[in-house]
Amino acid sequence: MVPVLISRKASELPINEVACILQADLQQGLTQEEVSRRRAYHGWNEFDISEEEPLWKKYISQFRDPLILLLLASAVISILMHQFDDAISITVAIIIVVTVAFVQEYRSEKSLEELGKLVPPECHCVREGHLEHLLARDLVPGDTVCLSVGERVPADLRLFESTDLSVDESSLTGETAPCSKSTSPQRGGSNGDIASRSNIAFMGTLVRCGKAKGVVIGTGENSEFGEVFKMMQAEETPKTPLQKSMDLLGKQLSLYSLCIIGVIMLVGWLQGKRILDMFTIGVSLAVAAIPEGLPIVVTVTLALGVMRMVKKRAIVKKLPIVETLSCCNVICSDKTGTLTKNEMTVTQMFTSDGLHAEVTGVGYNGAGEVLLEGDVIHGFSCPSVSKIVEAGRVCNDSVIRNDALLGRPTEGALIALAMKMGLENLHQEYVRVEEHPFSSEQKWMAVRCVHRSQQDKEGVYFLKGAYEQVVRLCNSYSSRGAVLPLTPQQRELYQQQICYMGSSGLRVLAFASGPALGGLTFLGLVGIIDPPRSGVREAVGTLISSGVSIKMITGDSQETAMSIASRLGLYSKGCQCLSGDEVDQLDLQQLNQRVSRVAVFYRASPRHKLKIVKSLQSVGAVVAMTGDGVNDAVALKAADIGVAMGQTGTDVCKEAADMILVDDDFQTIMSAIEEGKGIYNNIKNFVRFQLSTSIAALTLISLATLMNFPNPLNAMQILWINIIMDGPPAQSLGVEPVDQDVIRKPPRDLRDSIITRSLIVKVLVSAVIIVCGTLFVFWRELQDNEITPRDTTMTFTCFVFFDMFNALSSRSQTRLVHELGLCSNRTFCWAVGASIMGQLLVVYFPPLQSVFQTESLSVLDLLFLVTLTSSVCVVSEAIKLVERWGGPDRRCPPADGFHQV
Repeated sequence: MVPVLISRKASELPINEVACILQADLQQGLTQEEVSRRRAYHGWNEFDISEEEPLWKKYISQFRDPLILLLLASAVISILMHQFDDAISITVAIIIVVTVAFVQEYRSEKSLEELGKLVPPECHCVREGHLEHLLARDLVPGDTVCLSVGERVPADLRLFESTDLSVDESSLTGETAPCSKSTSPQRGGSNGDIASRSNIAFMGTLVRCGKAKGVVIGTGENSEFGEVFKMMQAEETPKTPLQKSMDLLGKQLSLYSLCIIGVIMLVGWLQGKRILDMFTIGVSLAVAAIPEGLPIVVTVTLALGVMRMVKKRAIVKKLPIVETLSCCNVICSDKTGTLTKNEMTVTQMFTSDGLHAEVTGVGYNGAGEVLLEGDVIHGFSCPSVSKIVEAGRVCNDSVIRNDALLGRPTEGALIALAMKMGLENLHQEYVRVEEHPFSSEQKWMAVRCVHRSQQDKEGVYFLKGAYEQVVRLCNSYSSRGAVLPLTPQQRELYQQQICYMGSSGLRVLAFASGPALGGLTFLGLVGIIDPPRSGVREAVGTLISSGVSIKMITGDSQETAMSIASRLGLYSKGCQCLSGDEVDQLDLQQLNQRVSRVAVFYRASPRHKLKIVKSLQSVGAVVAMTGDGVNDAVALKAADIGVAMGQTGTDVCKEAADMILVDDDFQTIMSAIEEGKGIYNNIKNFVRFQLSTSIAALTLISLATLMNFPNPLNAMQILWINIIMDGPPAQSLGVEPVDQDVIRKPPRDLRDSIITRSLIVKVLVSAVIIVCGTLFVFWRELQDNEITPRDTTMTFTCFVFFDMFNALSSRSQTRLVHELGLCSNRTFCWAVGASIMGQLLVVYFPPLQSVFQTESLSVLDLLFLVTLTSSVCVVSEAIKLVERWGGPDRRCPPADGFHQV
């Protein structure tokens, strides 16, 4: 079978020897049969994560909790004192509590595991003579891989073709400066260090510049990245700020709870109650009152929310971004592909000698015609038009296969134009000898080629790009086959044509050719349409009305940018626009004074994005920034929410981003913000429910002890309440469907705590009602001053029913239950239904009656309890109405201003 070459050995060998050892065809690639055979031997190109801890060990580890150990000690003491009923009851309760905690933790881990699978790396590979787009895990040793700017290297490669290739190996070597690559073999002894192997591209590194081809020499754990991966696995994922604040809140509540429980146990003992009973109740109360599930449920809610976002075509890579989404008040968006469809089609041509041609047909195919004054042009029937098409086809790195584009949309439009004129194979007549790749800074691409029939000559440059940059390199223009000096009058004519095309919303590209850069002949212009995406105008309107400002950043001309912005409702009276050059001329303080009023930045490059982000942040904005290119990475990292494009985005860009738009659609950003606000609200709902139940349970036992009443709840009943508080009803609040009106509410202030004054009021009111209602039932049943199973059953059932109605009201902080819809959250309905069924089993099922020390209740008892306990829901709903009618008028802030953060 084909061996795996270590990178040191491969770097010393000539490429033909490497290909021979790997039995690889560098130009045609491997066959599918050969790929299957090699995969059976070498496995997938991925890492086997170290074997997980068995489930039974994870389950046993739950018993290490100090409170569970105390309960176990209580059960052991009960056995020693021959109180076997108590021992069995406590043991059953421990098993139930531990199982609930285990299921929660398991769900949390599985949810986070799923997040790691959302962004599988991809690559371009040659198989059976065709360039294919594959998942990186499909690669095997001997595959031929094509690399281009912005891509992540999918496996260890021995390079055999390289054009100006520079690779960022910081993830492997720690070296921040990009490493230049070549194809020539190295002498043995000069390649001992990984960083010195200049003809090897290592798995996991990033292409910063140029392009290359290489043959796969090592995959998965046989790559140099294998060792780094093992070290990465040892690192724990840091907690989100919200998780940390929930941890802190949980610890504070635990401290207060333990102090109160200590006082309860001491007072009960001084009142002459049995010390073992007080110890068991104290420990049970600690288990119930201490919200140990708070951080876990927050993690589960965040993770499940992120999984819901995936269905809306948004991949969130980092959990803290979910919190930030609800605070976002400025979106800086690219135009092409995000606000527009990125389905480029050439619709107009303007030659350097003044001819105006119309182009019909749409899509990446040859359907359509080029019309000059109504006549169809084909081939070289009109040299002025054909020269533009020739430059666009030769200066092109993309491929159209089966009407599908592999490459840049703009280049796809130029290939489709060539197909319409029957010139799609024109590039095969030339041999490329030099290339200047496109960059967003220089805004042009050039290639130097020689004709196959004239390979002894120096060749000719073909260039395409933004008009302002192309015309700087020209000193002449083509007119009916002749070459004339480029005059100011001609430049003015071209500028007028660009304004005309731009005002129609067309993206304008200029073309030139010639013997040397700086001495080129201007050939003409093409207008490419990129229509706005459907639904974007509505999304923009919704976001602006909710207080989110939207800024369009584009490399297009002012006319094109303004036309699209006006169509989308981004540009209106009072708004301003700035060019990239003007952004350069303004210092940060001057830009700060203007940035909030600017709706469109045109002729802007990635370095301008960074300055715009910094300026917006300095005036108090929480900024989401979109990007797709290598140079966008810095701005994405600097933004509060970096958003990468899933389809057109480079791997470098996706690496730097916090969120990836799978479909590159602007509407997806709105959906993500909506979901982010909804998740945050769900966590508040859960916190409200858990805090009110914890406070009520503590207060109930405290008051009963201080008033020298018998304990209204026994240890088993307290533990059952804990299961309800931390279990399904509580967790189901975390999956409450997003309120449709939430997107219309203004962004949240980043400094706002999740525990607001309004939330505290609702928690305390609910807790007071639960305690008063439960004590009233206990006092009513305890008329004979002797505690009986009926007394505790009524009290216990009363508390559980209060909990269910409290959970119902906690589904939303602002909307009433009937507005939400009783069954809109089916998970909640099932959870509450299961809890009520469980409670009825505890009350009516004889084996459980003996465990929980309960007895059967009459239908009238249940009706009385339901009527009484519904009061907590009625009062909570009344508070919502009071807040709605009497609260301050919370109108959305204007979209050009930001609250300070």
